[in-house]
Amino acid sequence: MSDDYIVFGAPDIREPEIQEVVDTLRSGWIGTGPRVGRFEQAFAEYVGSRNAVAVHSCTAALHLSMRVAGVGPGDEVITSPQTFAATANAILHTGATPRFIDIRRDSQNLDPEAVGRFLEEECRADRKTGVPVHRASGREVRAIMPIHIAGRPAEVDAFRELCDAWNLLLIEDGAHAVGTEVGGRRVGSIGDLTCFSFYVTKNLVTGEGGMVTTDDDDLAARLKVFALHGLSADAWKRYSDEGFSTYEVVVPGFKANMMDLQAALGLHQLARQEEVIARREVVWATYDRELADLPLGLPAPPAPDTRHSRHLYTVMVDPARSGKTRDQVQGELHRLGIGTGIHYLPVHLHDYYRREFRYRRGDFPEAEWVGDSTLSIPLSSKLTEAQVARVVEGLRTVLAN
Repeated sequence: MSDDYIVFGAPDIREPEIQEVVDTLRSGWIGTGPRVGRFEQAFAEYVGSRNAVAVHSCTAALHLSMRVAGVGPGDEVITSPQTFAATANAILHTGATPRFIDIRRDSQNLDPEAVGRFLEEECRADRKTGVPVHRASGREVRAIMPIHIAGRPAEVDAFRELCDAWNLLLIEDGAHAVGTEVGGRRVGSIGDLTCFSFYVTKNLVTGEGGMVTTDDDDLAARLKVFALHGLSADAWKRYSDEGFSTYEVVVPGFKANMMDLQAALGLHQLARQEEVIARREVVWATYDRELADLPLGLPAPPAPDTRHSRHLYTVMVDPARSGKTRDQVQGELHRLGIGTGIHYLPVHLHDYYRREFRYRRGDFPEAEWVGDSTLSIPLSSKLTEAQVARVVEGLRTVLAN
């Protein structure tokens, strides 16, 4: 890769993060320690939640959230097929089954009206618990898991109403949604549990890493236990200057804790999030303006009274309009030194899900249309004006040929 190659999602790492990592290394404490605690507290304050629990990935956050909330074998979790496979994989790892419902084409988010129809037409309420039971499978539906795709908020108020009416959990996949808002509330303060990603391409970067937010103190306490082997006390408390204390395993937990090395990055990344989103908004506006005359579909404007965190800028490539397939456009941009991403091949079309659950093309037509057409072009607070201009010119060149 040449030095002038424009990476699709370049991380914006600055000197304060670098110095904090160096200080962490010199401190002698690089595992789960005081910086993780500070990061958790700061993140909870940022999103407006009572609790935040840091883990090593959003996948772990999703898995542990369902486990501590009681989702398990014999259950179903409603979610979108238009997401990264980790969303559905995490459901399977609990022993539950993902129940895919199609999306709205304009927002690319899970369609609450379609979810409501599924609950009304294909489920019955258990006489004792009120929890819906899927008639065809006989499994209890335990949760709705919307994804805030690309940083665009899902229709969480509609999902909250459905969850309250059907006695369901609202577990949000906020992997793209640090800073996303609905009605003045930040994602992370709305659902029963919300899961975030700090992967290298995200708005807030710790390399790898994730967070769960919740207002439920009991769920937060259980998350901490499940995330570190099921131990009754975490490593920092056991080996800190408070003095060594014994511990015991209270549940067969997992190894999912975040390190101070990651939190060292996160602390400064979080402090700069509003600046990061503001810069992304500038780049976004430039794309909206400069690409408007090209034969491409551009992202829909944010819904009223919401804030889009501008994680991914996705254009839609329709061969009937552009004369080229999405994959052709992607390949030609690559040869011009411009990286892109595809978000996403719908989960039900992946080999495992087709074989295991007998899904086939045509099952979720809206998600499939998006999956065939979507192309994420470079978006980062690190992009220079010259790089943004190169992306625009690259698209013009590719679509003019």
